[in-house]
Amino acid sequence: MSSVEIERLIGLLAKLPGLGPRSARRAVLHLLKKRESLGDPLTRSLAEVLEGVRPCSVCGNFDTTDPCAICADPRRDDAVLCVVPDVADIWALERTAAFRGRYHVLGGLLSPLDGTGPEELAFSTLVARAGNGQVREVILALPATVDGQTTAHYAADRLSGLEIRVTVPAHGLPVGGELEFLDDGTIAAALRARRSVE
Repeated sequence: MSSVEIERLIGLLAKLPGLGPRSARRAVLHLLKKRESLGDPLTRSLAEVLEGVRPCSVCGNFDTTDPCAICADPRRDDAVLCVVPDVADIWALERTAAFRGRYHVLGGLLSPLDGTGPEELAFSTLVARAGNGQVREVILALPATVDGQTTAHYAADRLSGLEIRVTVPAHGLPVGGELEFLDDGTIAAALRARRSVE
């Protein structure tokens, strides 16, 4: 049997997304075996991140500065605001280098079953930012799920009084995707969002 401290660490790691008890146990064992080359640096890095990283007061992204590096970057386009449910979505979009506007993190999706209503999400600050006179387009980059679509409709309704364009990214076939391996909803969305061949 492992010590109480080891079991506590395994239990904490098992709460992370993508790790179950068995994966957490393997990770702890690996950290203990590689204490000097991995365990100690990981401990220091984790402490630094937890101490120094905070949510951006403008968009909700995580950074060591406030406003975050994206909000402070003068090369970004102030006229386009991309609304995402979570910081992980900003990171995913930034990896593509395809978007050069600003972001707004809602902090989740509307979900009556989970008790998440409009008051728990950053809709008020979204409307304020979108109505600042600089924003011309708001992209609702929300998932193609029931909660995502409900959130998108609610956001579009809240933004309807402003003279801005409200858009959503196209949903459908992924690049390199084959029809036989895709779910029915993705295929249906792709057919609805079809465009002319260029």
